[in-house]
Amino acid sequence: MLDADTQISAASYEIARLAAGGALAGVDAIMNDKADNVFCAVRPPGHHALAEKAMGFCLFNNAAVAARYIQQKYSLNKVLIIDWDVHHGNGTYEIFIDDPSVFYFSVHQFPHYPNSGTEDETGIGEGLGYSLHVTFSGGQGDREYIAAFKEKLLPKAREFAPDFIIISAGFDAHKDDSLSGMQLSAEGFGELTHIISQLADETCNGRIVSVLEGGYNLTALAESVFLHIQELKS
Repeated sequence: MLDADTQISAASYEIARLAAGGALAGVDAIMNDKADNVFCAVRPPGHHALAEKAMGFCLFNNAAVAARYIQQKYSLNKVLIIDWDVHHGNGTYEIFIDDPSVFYFSVHQFPHYPNSGTEDETGIGEGLGYSLHVTFSGGQGDREYIAAFKEKLLPKAREFAPDFIIISAGFDAHKDDSLSGMQLSAEGFGELTHIISQLADETCNGRIVSVLEGGYNLTALAESVFLHIQELKS
């Protein structure tokens, strides 16, 4: 046990490397014109992992690794990370907390594990203003999430004008998931994907890598991922 939530086996290190590598392969596929966008069905998830510490089921921060890869290998400077997992991606936020080249948006339940990501946490130093948190207390669903994306994310994202978009795609805000108190439907996740796809078309030639985070009701997860992929393909 790395912590109370994070158990590892002899194979965990290699599997976690493959998960992070899956996100990088998705970036390569887009940048080499082999795909318009990519969904990475990988586990373990990543958004709780700090630069120096695994936590919350997460060993390596797949989205953060992909963001740096985009910048360093392909010289695309501005990366937008959109995190709709029901839990705050504390690792992603901390990694880029003072970095104006990565804009981090998270919509999540609060208070809830890991008890971070309040709306007044907007970055520090040069990164001040490059993080945006929207918190829900529980019971909110499609209507509230869609409004948050349209009214809060889109104006900031258009101003930032990203070169690439990464989605930390956790599906545990689904109404049937036991790890949350939210009420999103599979169709709601599809609509959020549609909003992001339109944003990507406007700002970064449609470049999106979506990386699986949480989601613990297998039926709800399957239905949500299916509609997510359908929107990415459309």
